[in-house]
Amino acid sequence: MTERPRYRTGDPELDEHVLRLLEAAGATSDVDQLFEILVSAVRLAGDGADRLDLKITNAALKEMREAFKVFAPYRDVPKVTIFGSARTLPDDPLYLQTRDLAGSLAGAGWIVVTGAGPGIMAAGAEGAGPEHSIGVNIRLPFEQPNPAFDQDNRLVVMKYFFTRKLMLMKESAGFAVLPGGFGTLDEIFELLTLLQTGKAAPAPIVLLEVPGGTYWQNWERFVRDEVVARGLVSPEDLQLFRITDDVDAATTEIFGFFRNYHSLRYVGARLVIRLRAAPTRAELADLNAHFGDILTRGRIESAPPQPPEVAGNDHLDLPRIALHFDRASHGRLRTLIDALNALPSAPPLAAPDPESVTAAGSPPEVDEDADV
Repeated sequence: MTERPRYRTGDPELDEHVLRLLEAAGATSDVDQLFEILVSAVRLAGDGADRLDLKITNAALKEMREAFKVFAPYRDVPKVTIFGSARTLPDDPLYLQTRDLAGSLAGAGWIVVTGAGPGIMAAGAEGAGPEHSIGVNIRLPFEQPNPAFDQDNRLVVMKYFFTRKLMLMKESAGFAVLPGGFGTLDEIFELLTLLQTGKAAPAPIVLLEVPGGTYWQNWERFVRDEVVARGLVSPEDLQLFRITDDVDAATTEIFGFFRNYHSLRYVGARLVIRLRAAPTRAELADLNAHFGDILTRGRIESAPPQPPEVAGNDHLDLPRIALHFDRASHGRLRTLIDALNALPSAPPLAAPDPESVTAAGSPPEVDEDADV
């Protein structure tokens, strides 16, 4: 494979200055990425970029840097992001529903991430408690951050919705969405887009409503009758979310996603799925009979850790399966994960050990030397 050209300033002397600057700053790891970040700044200087463009770039980078710092101490703790309306009042049954769900998640050792505002966001933070909450707030003239985050360095306040959504989605292993307005609808559609296109690793999405509520049923009816019916998304894409009006069912949906499934990555032309229990030969035969339509060739097979996984010491203790996935049928991939979780060989259903859950919001890892 031809080596990819390195991203540089175009001036070898400037490149050396950038490297020396990083050395003086004490950079010892991931220098290639830091180098390219600074190269972008140098190139902007030569592009004649508009001042507003520079201000957007500057603010976005500063916001992401601050957010990464807030999340860093909790990188190995699984998180669920809760979305919903800022206008929901504390006496609304939806508020109580959210608080109970957050309490269940926090009780299992998970962190609840919210937008750190009022309404559903406040309910999530209240239910989880300060030790199990992180807030990613948006700076608005009519809305102040939840004061519960003030003392614990678990709050980041952002100017831009796009950087805020990145952090609300990137770090979490699951998502719960309560009824809300334009912002909530924007968030659920972006989540579904990320999962549908494979830009985020598979994750459980629960759309939670109170008993007798119609919000998500009517939303799903629109998606099914207008979006699916017109062929704008596939029917299988409706498997990317679950609707429920029960907190216990919502918790089970999130925890059950990790009953057997652990994580995935692409190695070469194959998708490797790490599991907690190895499937039997009979179970593999059944999986091939039901999911052959998402394979470009070959079969779903048990596999040992692949060389890039060994080199990175990437969960080498876990069994795994490998398949030539078509990289398009992500709704069907979710159904495959559900089938893996329901296998007779799968471990008993229980709240997963927090140390064994990986974030879902980031893109699946891809072997950079992959021939795909």
